[in-house]
Amino acid sequence: MAESARQALSILRDGSQFQWYVIPLFALVVYVYATEVERRNWNLVFAGLAYWGMDWFNEIWNSLVFHFNGYAPVWGAPARTAYLILIGLNIEITFMFAVAGIAFGKMLPADKHQRVLGVNNRLLFAVVGAAFCVFVEVLLNAVGALTWEYSWWSAGAPWLIFLGGYLHFFLVSFWVHDMEKVRSKIITVGTILGVDVLALVVFGLLGWI
Repeated sequence: MAESARQALSILRDGSQFQWYVIPLFALVVYVYATEVERRNWNLVFAGLAYWGMDWFNEIWNSLVFHFNGYAPVWGAPARTAYLILIGLNIEITFMFAVAGIAFGKMLPADKHQRVLGVNNRLLFAVVGAAFCVFVEVLLNAVGALTWEYSWWSAGAPWLIFLGGYLHFFLVSFWVHDMEKVRSKIITVGTILGVDVLALVVFGLLGWI
């Protein structure tokens, strides 16, 4: 087992790690969503939830990778945290992803067909957003906050982080954002989150994550 994985396991779901700053972070997430609900801005509300749900999906399969190989997850988060939920997901990260989809959605042009530099703006913003997130991850890895133990998922091979780690977050989030009917948004986001919850329950009971 990699030392980084051993360190993460030592604090996995350890309540003694709790820090009070979690409460204002949670309040901030609630405020962000409450503001958009008050404005009835369902595009952003559901885009944000879709983005968050896609991250949970990634974190679940990352945990399964570690369960089945016993060496290391694709990415780990063994550094100081108020609560490590899954081996690569701490409470600070999940709060960040909960609001990131809304933040990126606010940058989208109103016209989903508008082209920027000859490229559809949704695709361009997804590519730029994913590239930005990869850059941030490289910085976090450099300071030891995120750990990578595989050569194919590293600063030297960032394309898999780009494709498998982030691009689909943006594409799904923007797709949900642009759906014409609120009902369609509810069904799509409900399916994403439902799959996440089912996987957490089943794999959690099996002791795999």
